[in-house]
Amino acid sequence: MFRTCSARHDRYRLTTPFRISRGEKTAADVVTVEIAADGVIGRGEGVPYPRYGESIDGALAEIETARGLIESGGTRADLIGAMRAGAARNAIDDALWDWEANRAGVSVAHLTGLPEPRAVASAITIGLDTPDAMARAAGKIAGVPLLKIKVDRDGARDQIAAVRAAAPGPRLIVDPNESWTIDTVRVLATLLVDARVDLLEQPLPAGEDGALADWDAPIAICADESLHTARDLDMLRGRYTHVNVKLDKTGGLTEALALTAIARARGFGLMVGCMVASSLGIAPALLLAGEADFVDLDGPLWLAEDWPDGVRDDCGMLHPPRAGFWGTPPPPPPPPPA
Repeated sequence: MFRTCSARHDRYRLTTPFRISRGEKTAADVVTVEIAADGVIGRGEGVPYPRYGESIDGALAEIETARGLIESGGTRADLIGAMRAGAARNAIDDALWDWEANRAGVSVAHLTGLPEPRAVASAITIGLDTPDAMARAAGKIAGVPLLKIKVDRDGARDQIAAVRAAAPGPRLIVDPNESWTIDTVRVLATLLVDARVDLLEQPLPAGEDGALADWDAPIAICADESLHTARDLDMLRGRYTHVNVKLDKTGGLTEALALTAIARARGFGLMVGCMVASSLGIAPALLLAGEADFVDLDGPLWLAEDWPDGVRDDCGMLHPPRAGFWGTPPPPPPPPPA
């Protein structure tokens, strides 16, 4: 079988800047892969992340190196052996899933044995800002089921308190993006409990999180930057209660499926997360949402323009794309008039 495999750089402007403790972005830069054969096209998207040493040019180069394998009929299993986990492999892996499903005339959910995606409560993120600005943002969406707030080290106390006062109802995730120290965690522990924080995500830098093993945490703690593939799980035991599965870290849905199964078997709670991406990058992750304790897939909601048939948000409930977008065959044509 001969397939064509092409890749391009796409940029999506954000409606407002997305700020975390590491910096700010005003656009989502992604790589989009298309695989075609037998009149069938499959698409996938990856978001190269500088934190992991990735770039658009680097990802496109990785895809070009793997193109011969894909065009000569290489499988998703072959891909795992040939490429490192990351955004480039994610884009190809998800494009292969989409192509396989479209060729068979079934959904990716059917191929995996998972339930078809449905509307799910997904975190709405409040970006890092002054406490007053974060409170105003939270107050506008105080009725959603789940909020996630980006904080830094020096202002975290006031940021958390301000958001919780403005939005007393939603479940709450606090994400310092590796900016805290173990002393910060200990000092803020009481505040986290009093603010009814449901999950603290990656408070310490990856590589320094061994300090969490010596702390009797009063709340759940989730590994993000410290987790990429299933090989990382043994190191995280005793440090984290949950793990954040992102397809751009695992290198695609194939590895993510294996990771979630092993993580559950080892007693970890699951979070399914994302980079700031379009609906094409979120659709594969939605397959895992039904298995997760926390879902954080609001990446497309930051975009000024997204795919027309992509995901949509309704008061904190994320609805899957329309049939025929990614991983699902298009709906049958209407019957001819009688």
